[in-house]
Amino acid sequence: MRYFLLFLIAACFMVAGCSKSSPPAAPVKVEIAETERGYQLLRGGKPYTLKGAGMGVDDIERFASHGGNSIRTWSTNRPQQDTRALLDSAQSHGVTVALGLGMVPERRGFDYDDPDAVAAQFASMRAEVLKYRDHPALLLWVIGNELNHHYTNPRVYDAVNDVAEMIHELDPYHPATTTTSGYKPEVNAEIMARAPSLDFISFQMYGTLFGLRDRLAESSYDKPFMVTEWGAIGWWEVEKTDWGAAFETTSSEKADAFQRAMREVLNPLQGQLIGSYAFFWGQKQERTPTWFGMLTEDGKETEVVDVMHRAWTGQWPENRAPQVNAMRLDGRSYPESIIFEEGQEYEATIDVVDPGGDPVAYRWELKPESAATSEGGDFEAPIASLDGYLADPAAAATTLTAPGPGQYRLFVYAEDDHGRVAHANLPFLVEGETP
Repeated sequence: MRYFLLFLIAACFMVAGCSKSSPPAAPVKVEIAETERGYQLLRGGKPYTLKGAGMGVDDIERFASHGGNSIRTWSTNRPQQDTRALLDSAQSHGVTVALGLGMVPERRGFDYDDPDAVAAQFASMRAEVLKYRDHPALLLWVIGNELNHHYTNPRVYDAVNDVAEMIHELDPYHPATTTTSGYKPEVNAEIMARAPSLDFISFQMYGTLFGLRDRLAESSYDKPFMVTEWGAIGWWEVEKTDWGAAFETTSSEKADAFQRAMREVLNPLQGQLIGSYAFFWGQKQERTPTWFGMLTEDGKETEVVDVMHRAWTGQWPENRAPQVNAMRLDGRSYPESIIFEEGQEYEATIDVVDPGGDPVAYRWELKPESAATSEGGDFEAPIASLDGYLADPAAAATTLTAPGPGQYRLFVYAEDDHGRVAHANLPFLVEGETP
C-alpha cells in the first residue's frame, strides 16, 4: 500500500502538478519595425503577415481553415457576440484579433464639445481595455470606425488621442489605430495633429482603393498604414438605373474585384501597408443581402471565399463555388434600366458554370427595392421576399409576372452539391401609380 501511494504522488508531479492549474497565457507584444524593405508588423518579435477579414459573429474555425489568421471587429459591446468568447475562439485556432472599441460618431448625434459625454465614453472604453488587454489573441486596438464620415467637429480626434494615450498607459503590448472613410490627406493631417499618440492610421476603401497608390504618391504620405476594410465595389460607387437603383455586381464580379485589389494595390504596397482586412466574412443587409458578405444569409460560401483561400494559402480550395456568366431579365441586363408593365410575363435566366462540374440547384427570390437611406454600414432590416410572382423559383430559367407598380429587385442563387453558392440580381421598375 505504501508503494502504491508513493506511485500516485509521483504520477501527480508528472501530470502538470496534479492540482496546480496552468498559468494563464500572456499577452504577445506587437510592434511596427522599420526595415530595409519598409515597415513590418512584428508579433512576438517575429514578422507577422496578416491574412485578415472583418467578422462580427464567431465563424473563426471555418475562417482559419481557409488560411485566415486575423479578424477585425467594430465593437466590444455587440449583443450578438461575447467578446471574450470570440477572443478565446481566436486563440484556440491561431487567429489574432484587431479589437474594435465602439466610439460614437458625430453623425449619430454625439457632441464632442460636451465634456461630460466625452468623459463617460472614455471611462467606458477604459474599462474595455482593462478587460481585454492581456488576452494572447489581441493584436491591436481600433478606436472608433470612420469617425470622419460626415463630421464637422475635429475635437473627435482629441478624444481619440485621449483614448490612444490611455491604451499606451494601460497596455504597452498592443498598438492603437483609428479608421477613416476613404483616403483624405486633409483628414490625415487633422488626425496626425490632434491624435499623435496613435501608432498609425487605417483607411477603409472600396472602389476608390484602386486609386490609392496614386493618392499616396500625390500626397507624399510615407507612414505605415492598414486598410481595415476593402472589398466589393460599394453601392454608392456603381452605376444606377434611371430611377436611382444601384446595379450590384455578381458574386463572380466581386471575386474578380477582390483579385484585382490584391494584385494591383495591396500587394504592391507591401512595405508601407502593414496589413489589411477584407470586408466581410459573414453576411449583412446593406441595400441588398448579398452586397458585401463573403457568405450568404444561410452561411454558404461564395466565390470570394475561393479567392481569399488562394491568397492566404497559395492554392485554390478543393471544391470551388459556381461562377456567374450573366443574368438576364426579359433578355436585358446591366446597364439597361428595365421597366415592366403590371401583370405581364417576363423571362428570367441565369448562365452559371461550376468549375468542378458539380450539379447546381437554383433559387429565385423577388423583393421590393430597399428604401434604406442609412450610411456608413449602419443597421438595415432584412427585406422579406414576395411570393407568387415566379412560375418556378427552382429552375435555371423562370417566368416573372410583374407585380403592382413600384421598384423591385430579382435575385437568383445557384448552389452546388457542396454548399457553395453563386448569386446575381437585377433591379426593375413596374410603371404605374404606387398605392
